[in-house]
Amino acid sequence: MTGSKSSYKVAVVWRGDRQARNEARADTSRLKAVFEALARQGIAAEPAVWSEDLTAEVRAQLEGMDGVLVWVDPISTATGERRGVLDDLLRDVARAGVWVSTHPDVAARMGVKAVLYRTRELGWGSDTHLYETHQAFAAAFPGRLASEPRVLKQNRGNGGIGVWKVEPLGGTDIRVQEARGGSEPRTLPLTAFLAERAADFADGGSLVDQAFQARHLEGMVRCYMSGERVAGFGHQLVRALAAAKDGPAGPRLYSGPDDPRFQRLRRLMEREWAPGLARLLDIHPDALPVIWDADFLLGPRTPQGDDSYVLCEINVSSVFPIPDEAPEALATTTLRRLAAARARRRAEA
Repeated sequence: MTGSKSSYKVAVVWRGDRQARNEARADTSRLKAVFEALARQGIAAEPAVWSEDLTAEVRAQLEGMDGVLVWVDPISTATGERRGVLDDLLRDVARAGVWVSTHPDVAARMGVKAVLYRTRELGWGSDTHLYETHQAFAAAFPGRLASEPRVLKQNRGNGGIGVWKVEPLGGTDIRVQEARGGSEPRTLPLTAFLAERAADFADGGSLVDQAFQARHLEGMVRCYMSGERVAGFGHQLVRALAAAKDGPAGPRLYSGPDDPRFQRLRRLMEREWAPGLARLLDIHPDALPVIWDADFLLGPRTPQGDDSYVLCEINVSSVFPIPDEAPEALATTTLRRLAAARARRRAEA
């Protein structure tokens, strides 16, 4: 549809300062391929660089749009800033009739570590527990740690922030390795670590506890989704919670949805897990993000010798980079959602 009159206007939001907003261009941004795919679907997309001090200006821009696509992490790894002000803005414009993906209420259900507990009955689940108070954590975690290494995850975070591998050493000491880049392992008393974690429960925070997966050195598979459909894959040797002797992480290697290595995973995601996720989290399938991903580690092999997959994270807030095939899938889903939103508004008028 390149060259035809655009039927819809969409703002593409990412974080930046005043200078970044003034200089933002579709053809020079990291999301260039996304802008191009949207244009091929007849969607006029424009940058909408946001920071807290630009909120009023961005609000005026978003209110004139048919839709908004968002690429903003919940926590800025550079400054530690959170995006609560942006979420309030997105809710406001959505109530005014602008279609938003990912809507903050959907992100609050999908893009948190508690999803690992709430969807544990799906085939991607593992031995997973949710601690909603520090008292419950301090009472139950030592017993679970006594027999095997565990992985603790703060409910909200990105970039390895607030993810720890915890190993019992015998006696009262433990070894703790945070997934954040550059973190060194620490040995300390379990009681001291339990006390440190009290801060994670401030402001309604929680912790998720999973069994450590023994096959983690074999790599992680990232399954990219557009709505309920697989848009591609990424495979990477990860070393965030590994020992230095295990060597460096490898690059993430991207492939399209037809990659033969991952067709069993594709079938599971499209037929069972994505629909099951929407059902368990009470999300309408049409509200699933136009781009999101699920990270899987390899679990125990099945009796037939197939790999099993253990979900370790869902990302919905700033999914990029993405496979070459994903922008087209994203744009196709966006067009379908915009058309449905316009039809609803007309029916309600």
